[in-house]
Amino acid sequence: MKLNQQKKFDKAQFKNNVKRHLTSTYVQTVEKASPRAWYLAMARALSELTAFDLLETENDIRIKNSKSVNYLSLEFLVGRLTGNNLISMGIYTQISEAMEELGHSLSDLLEQERDPSLGNGGLGRLAACFMDSCAAQEYPTVGYGLHYEYGLFKQSFIDGQQQESPDAWQGVEGYPWEIARPQLAQQIGFYGQVDIYQDQGRERRRWVPGMFVKAMPWDLPIVGYQSETVYPLRLWECQAIAPFSLESFNNGDYFDAQKSLIDAGNITKVLYPNDNHEKGKTLRLMQQYFHSAASIADMLRRYEAAGHPLRLLPDYETIQLNDTHPAIAIPELMRVLVDERDLSWDEAWSICAKTFAYTNHTLLPEALETWSESLIQRLLPRHMEIIYRINYQFLSEVRQKWPGDVGKQQKLSIIEEGVHRMVRMANLCVVGSYAVNGVAALHTALVKKDLFPEFDALYPERIRNVTNGVTPRRWLKFCNPGLSALISDKIGDEWTGELEQISQLAVYADDPAFQQSYLAIKRGNKQRLADWVMAHLGIEISTDAIFDVQIKRLHEYKRQHLNLLHILSLYHRLLHDPEFDMVPRVFFFAAKAAPGYYLAKEIIYAINKIAQTINNDERVNQQLKVIFIPDYRVSMAEIIIPAADVSEQISTAGKEASGTGNMKMALNGALTVGTMDGANVEIREEVGDENIYIFGLDVAGVTALKAQGYNPFDYYYADPLLKSSMELLMGETFTPGQPDKLRVVYDSLLDGGDPYLCLADFSSYVKAHEAIDAQYRDQQGWARKTILNTASVGKFTSDRSIRDYVENIWHLKAVHR
Repeated sequence: MKLNQQKKFDKAQFKNNVKRHLTSTYVQTVEKASPRAWYLAMARALSELTAFDLLETENDIRIKNSKSVNYLSLEFLVGRLTGNNLISMGIYTQISEAMEELGHSLSDLLEQERDPSLGNGGLGRLAACFMDSCAAQEYPTVGYGLHYEYGLFKQSFIDGQQQESPDAWQGVEGYPWEIARPQLAQQIGFYGQVDIYQDQGRERRRWVPGMFVKAMPWDLPIVGYQSETVYPLRLWECQAIAPFSLESFNNGDYFDAQKSLIDAGNITKVLYPNDNHEKGKTLRLMQQYFHSAASIADMLRRYEAAGHPLRLLPDYETIQLNDTHPAIAIPELMRVLVDERDLSWDEAWSICAKTFAYTNHTLLPEALETWSESLIQRLLPRHMEIIYRINYQFLSEVRQKWPGDVGKQQKLSIIEEGVHRMVRMANLCVVGSYAVNGVAALHTALVKKDLFPEFDALYPERIRNVTNGVTPRRWLKFCNPGLSALISDKIGDEWTGELEQISQLAVYADDPAFQQSYLAIKRGNKQRLADWVMAHLGIEISTDAIFDVQIKRLHEYKRQHLNLLHILSLYHRLLHDPEFDMVPRVFFFAAKAAPGYYLAKEIIYAINKIAQTINNDERVNQQLKVIFIPDYRVSMAEIIIPAADVSEQISTAGKEASGTGNMKMALNGALTVGTMDGANVEIREEVGDENIYIFGLDVAGVTALKAQGYNPFDYYYADPLLKSSMELLMGETFTPGQPDKLRVVYDSLLDGGDPYLCLADFSSYVKAHEAIDAQYRDQQGWARKTILNTASVGKFTSDRSIRDYVENIWHLKAVHR
C-alpha cells in the first residue's frame, strides 16, 4: 500500500485551492468569510484530491478483471467524512497546519460539517464500517444506497415528547464531498402491464411500465486507509424524466406542470417513510425497487463494459443484500436476464442463485418484511410473475425433500396464504441466495435453530456466520485521539490497520503509570461530554461520577425501560433508605423512536420527565442525574463513546442479532453490563468473565420461562424494590398536576404482559450494577479491567469481518493500487 496523498500533497497549492473555492464556489472574501464557508471551501479542495483517485480506481483494468462485491443497503450511516478521510489519506497534520496558516483551527472547522442523514441505526453504521474496511484492505467494492433528501428525521423534545422535523443534511450549499455522476443515470419503471408476444416461435413476456423516473447517481468517496484506493458509495436520487410541463403551465395548471417532479421526488425524500397506511406502503416499496433496479442496472453496465459474458457473472460479481430491504433485486435481475438479455429461465436462475448473498439482521418474526401480493402485482406486475415461478420451482424442491408434508410447504413458501396473501421477503432472500449469514455466533445458531430450521435442513451449507465488527479508524483513532496516541506510544501504530495487535496492551494492565495515563484520558473525554451537555442542555455534571451509557435505537427489545426501572430504584433508595450509599452516577440515553411506534415514544417521554425531576431534586442530584441527548447521530456517538464508563447492552436474550455499540464502547475502555445476547457472548469470551457484567436469563432461560407461562405480576409482588420503583411511574411524581401520564409504560410491563421480560431480569440487573458500583470505588482495579477490555477486543474489527466475508462468501482478491 502507498501513502498516496501524503507523498504528493502540496500545501501551497492546497491553500490556493481553498481560497479559490471560497471566492469562486461560495462567493465570499477571505476577510469576511464565515467559518462554515471556510469548512466548505476546505472540503471541496479535499474532495478534488479524492475524485482523481476515485476515477483511477474505477478505470483500473486490474479491478475490472477482478471479482467485486456490490453492497446493497438502504442505510449507510457514514458520519462526517472530512476528519475520517484525512486520517485515511494520511494528511491530517498537513491540513491542520495549512488551515492554521490560513487563520483557522481544523478541529473548529470540522464541527461545521453536518452528518449525512443516510441511515438510522446499527444496520446503516455497519454498512459504513464495511465500506471503510473493504477500501482499507483494497477489495473491489461498490456500495449502493439512496440519496435521501431528508433522511429519517431531526429529533427534538417539547415537554419531554419526541418531535420530528426534516433533517436537511445537505444544507443550502450541498454536501461538499459528493460528486454528481449524471452520465451514469438510469431509467426506472413502475406500474403498467405485462405484454405477451411471439419471438421466433417462442412465447415471450415484456413489462411495459406505466411510469418512468430517473435514477441520478451521487458518489461519496470511500477512501482506503493509507492507499490510493477510493471506492464509490453510489447513492441514487429519484428525479422526474420530464420535470416540467410547459403546456400545463401555459394553460394555467401550475401545480400539474410540476406534478411529475413532485411524484418522483417523494421516492427519495425520506428514509423509511411511515408505512402504517397504504400510501406509505406503496412509497416504501417504490423506494426499495428504485434502489435495487438502479443498482442492478449499474452493476450490469460496469460488467458488460468490461467485456465479460453474462454466463460468467457470478465469477466477477457478488451482490450482498444487507437485510431484506433490497430483496426485490432478485426478481429484478431475473427479469433483466430473461426479458432483456434473452436468457432461458434455467440459465438466468443458475446465474442469479450464484450471485446473491443475504445478511439477516433480526430474529424478530415481526421484523421480517412482507409485502402484500396485490401491492407488488399493481406496482411491479412482471416481478410478481417471476416471484410466483421462483416459488413454484422452490416448492418442488420442498416436496422432494418432504413428500406430502403440506405444513413444510406452507411454512417455507415465499407466498404466505391468508385473507391477504403476502410475499415473505426473507424467504425470497434465502431461496435466491447462495449464502445467508447471521452477524454473531449466537445469532447465527438461533437463525439455524429457530428462525430458518427447515431452510437449514434443505440447504445445510447455506447459513453461515460472520460476526460483525467496527472500523478502528473512526471508532478509536479519530474519535479518541488521546487513547489512540497512548496506544501507539506503547505498541506502535500498525494496530490501526491490524486491530488484533492491540492485544499487546494487556501487559500494561497492571502498570500504575499506564493506568494513570489511561484514566486521565478517560477523564478528559468525560469532560468533553460534560462540556457539551452544559453548553447544549444547561445541565452540570461531574466527571467524578460513573458515566453509564445506553445509545441505540429505541425499541422494547433493547429494554431502555429496564434501564429506567433501575434508575427509579436508585431514586427510591436515595429518598427512603438512609443507609444506602452509591457512587455518583450519570445515566446517558440517546435514541430515536420510529414516528409510528407509540410505546417507544412513550418510553422516551417517561425518561425525559423522570430526568427532569431527578436533575432538579436537590436531595439526590449530587449522586444521580439522567441525560437524554437529542438527535442521536454518528458525530454525537463520537463524543459519547470515548466518555463511557459503563456500556448498557441489555436486550432480552435471543433478540439482538449482534450489536456494534458494545464493541465500540469496549474498545474505548467501557465495561459492559449485558445479557448473554448477540455479540455480548463473544465479547465475554474475549475479555473474560471478570471483566464484563453479565446478568439475567440466557436464551434457554427465556425459552423455559415463556414455556411455563410468564406472569410479570409474580415478580412485581415478590420484589419490594421493583414494586416501589414501578409505583413511582403512577400518580404525578414526575408529571405534577398530570396524574398517570406515565401509566402507559407501567401498563406495558404488567397488563401488557412484559413481552421482553424486564421484570424477570430486574433483580439480577440491580445486582450487576451493585457490583459495578463496588468495583468503581477501586480505581486501580477498575483501570485494569478497562485496559483489558481495550486490549481484548481486537477480534471485533470490521477488517476481520470483511476478511471472513471474502474467504467464506465473496471469494474476492485484494487489488493493491
